[in-house]
Amino acid sequence: MAPQTSRRPGFSRRAQFSLFLGYIVAVLGALVGALLLVTAHFDPEGHNAVRALLGDLASPFSSAGRTVVRGVAGVGDGIGAYINAGSKNRAMQAELKASRTRLIAGENALHENERLRGLLKLAQTETGPVIAARLISSTGENSRRYAMIDKGAFNGVTNGEPVRSVDGLVGQVVQTGAISAQVLLISDTGNVVPVRRVTDDLTGLSTGTGDGLLTIHALVAGVSPFKPHDVLVTSGAGGLYPPGIPVAVVIAIGREGAIARPIADPEQLDFALIERPFVAPLPTPTTITAKAKKKKPRVEE
Repeated sequence: MAPQTSRRPGFSRRAQFSLFLGYIVAVLGALVGALLLVTAHFDPEGHNAVRALLGDLASPFSSAGRTVVRGVAGVGDGIGAYINAGSKNRAMQAELKASRTRLIAGENALHENERLRGLLKLAQTETGPVIAARLISSTGENSRRYAMIDKGAFNGVTNGEPVRSVDGLVGQVVQTGAISAQVLLISDTGNVVPVRRVTDDLTGLSTGTGDGLLTIHALVAGVSPFKPHDVLVTSGAGGLYPPGIPVAVVIAIGREGAIARPIADPEQLDFALIERPFVAPLPTPTTITAKAKKKKPRVEE
């Protein structure tokens, strides 16, 4: 039979000492309890003194225990406050993001209203019927420059009509669908616009370069008379584009003519007007009156 590994308390001095201390504490507790009962019944003043003494003895332990409890409670409160701060921070960030979104939407609406008011004022100055449209997109593949508008044949749009914005000339309609139309921009290489300089009515032709710029060719022979910062508008020559629409600003002088930047940038436009093609008025006929021939006096023979 294998020997037992565990020993009874009597075989261990530590166990015996612990058991002895337990007995002493129990006996002291019983004595203190009996003393409190006896003093409370026969000597109330002595009972109060004993209670005060026991309170003084237990005060350090109570204070230490209270400190520990407060510390644990403080840690819990700190963790709770951290969690609450994190949730409040997330809520504030969400509210800030929503406010920023509303601010951007408000600024966009304000800008759009300003553009619409400018377009309305421009439409009121036109003598013929106009159609307001929104620019859906603009493309630039190689040298071809087009834009798409959200108005088509159902709205009365036809091919060949000029398209302009509040800023200036955009192009002309070249392909019409039922509810949309394609616009050939003035920066396209196939679009030629008769222009004139604002300061002295010097005429020229604007041709798209295919990279978003224009080349201005003067109609006079010799060195190009255009200079940087010259403002060019439509001249109305040849019909189609009404006179006086801003077209471009000269930015440099090249070998083949002046280089100009369109005033109306399709990438920045949102609304445009489709106008009826301009028809130049016929020249007023002049009345030619024939002068009566004076008769020579007859010479009598």
